Amino acid sequence: MAEMDQGAPGSNPQAPFDGKNAIIFGGGQNIGRAIAFEFARRGAAIAVADINADGAKETAQAIVDRGGKAVGVRVDVMDSASLAAASAEAEAALGEMDIVMNNAGLLHNGNPEDFPLAEWQRMFDCNLFGIVRAMEVFLPRMIARGHGHIVNTASFAGLYPFAANRLPYAASKAAILNLSENLAIYLQPKGVKVSCLVPGPVMTTSIGSMKSFSGEMPMRGPGSHLWLKSQDEAAGALADGMNEGRILVLTHPEGFDSYKEMAAAPDDFIRARAAAFDVGDLGKPQIDKAKFGLA
Repeated sequence: MAEMDQGAPGSNPQAPFDGKNAIIFGGGQNIGRAIAFEFARRGAAIAVADINADGAKETAQAIVDRGGKAVGVRVDVMDSASLAAASAEAEAALGEMDIVMNNAGLLHNGNPEDFPLAEWQRMFDCNLFGIVRAMEVFLPRMIARGHGHIVNTASFAGLYPFAANRLPYAASKAAILNLSENLAIYLQPKGVKVSCLVPGPVMTTSIGSMKSFSGEMPMRGPGSHLWLKSQDEAAGALADGMNEGRILVLTHPEGFDSYKEMAAAPDDFIRARAAAFDVGDLGKPQIDKAKFGLA
């Protein structure tokens, strides 16, 4: 797949990808789709798994049209039988999976008191337990053969506190971060790698379709010191991070500054966030309008 390789001379961006098979759950749209393209560009064969079967198949076909190898399958990560069947279908088409990317997720908005218990359960069932179901299928095999790469998608919302109007989402993403960190400790001696993509503000269509449980209310963001990035930038950051052997891969490295600030004085950090929101600073990122065709 040399025609898809755009790496700089002397670099080896294909290292974790070239000749490998990757399944991307939630790969039919938004960041997952961009990641599918990026992994394929670096030499991986891709199984695009998504609850939207048309989106999965269209993304896979786009990879094939670009000179790559891919297959699209439908999956519901909240159903163990569906996930197992999709995984089997992907492996029948491509072979054993070297990379398992858990990117399927739900997003919502609302005040804490307005979320019903069922929404908390649905959020964790998809965002967190979707990963657990994938681990149930793939982790024993990776451990047995002594290699593989588990990749999970978390969020800045789980890295440090600001998403007070998306508590079930933020809590599920914090759980994914903790799961990934501890999984890395467990799997490193066994030869299996773990990476966790931690997106900051990235341009997607998810917000447009997001359900609000409290009517019209503004989103709270991770900070106005951050700039909105594209899905391609997020995918490139992840692939580069995996190439470097990193465990936590932030789309915006500046997020570590906020993380360190919070860790140094958590009470002060939380109270400052509350005060900022109270005076109307919603922490929304800056946007290069020309970059996104909004000028």
